[in-house]
Amino acid sequence: MIKAVEMRKGRACIYEGDLYTCHEIHHVAKGNKRSYMSARLKNFKTGQIIDVRYRVDDMIEIPFLETREYEYLFQEGQKYVLMDKENYDQLPLEGEVFGEALQFLKENMPITGLIYDGKVIQVELPNVVDLVVKDTPPVLKGSTASPQPKDAILETGARVRVPAFIEPGEVIRVDTRSGEYVERAKA
Repeated sequence: MIKAVEMRKGRACIYEGDLYTCHEIHHVAKGNKRSYMSARLKNFKTGQIIDVRYRVDDMIEIPFLETREYEYLFQEGQKYVLMDKENYDQLPLEGEVFGEALQFLKENMPITGLIYDGKVIQVELPNVVDLVVKDTPPVLKGSTASPQPKDAILETGARVRVPAFIEPGEVIRVDTRSGEYVERAKA
């Protein structure tokens, strides 16, 4: 059980006895009224999407999920192929299983799969990944005096805000949970 305020996008939960994945969740606070969590949940079996409102301190049931180690191999059409590290079986998965993490996915990356009733329902990437900056605006003269972040496009196509001193070709560390720049990767 977790508090509603701790719920995150892509996380699995049990609502009214059925397994759901969280597609969106927002904290809503309107003036003097009590704040609440507005969530959009997708039923794992039927695919039906419902809107749910939780009080901030409501408890949400989280299912027991088995974990298994995989390695991401390649994309084939709309499927993303993983390899089971124990028996080397290949497993094609839909992109929605990856959620927001899909933008940081690159070949040969180790991945943890969360399994419920024999099916992978969610995957987790390492917390921090090293990615190459493909494109970013040039450094403006004098912009290093005060920190002014700029957009950078990474090798996976993801957009990340980076410090002004980062240039194309550099390898940076990105937090896959928040999508934020962490630091330059050590050589």
